[in-house]
Amino acid sequence: MRPFFKKKPFFSKEENDLIVQSIRDAERETSGEMRVFIENKCRFIDPIDRAKEIFANLKMENTKLRNGVLFYVALKDKQLAIFADSGIHEAVGEQFWKDVVSHILVFFNKENYALGIKECVQKIGEALKNNFPYDNNTDKNELPDEIIFGK
Repeated sequence: MRPFFKKKPFFSKEENDLIVQSIRDAERETSGEMRVFIENKCRFIDPIDRAKEIFANLKMENTKLRNGVLFYVALKDKQLAIFADSGIHEAVGEQFWKDVVSHILVFFNKENYALGIKECVQKIGEALKNNFPYDNNTDKNELPDEIIFGK
């Protein structure tokens, strides 16, 4: 997927750096992988369907322990979804994801998107760390940490 560059970025440089650093900090303690995908509009009625499509396009199911997590946001449509691979989903269960979404909506309802994403990444990072702790001998960063911007 090609990055989409707009005249006005979604986030300031500081907000972008905050999100990317939160991903790096979380992944430093787990073998799990997280990606953040931001676009204006969701092409699907259900944002989880769009998140599944992006997850597949990014080949996130190729992580060794099936512990990749995609955080998807369509800003103008005010849609979000979290799609997790089978390893982490089975480890934490459906209620965990509902709780994370409820938590982030507090931030999103105040239009504080960057801080909300950072908070969400930290919560997911804790779950990944608890279920897939980092092993210095075998783990490596399998996916880039940068935010992906769609259309």
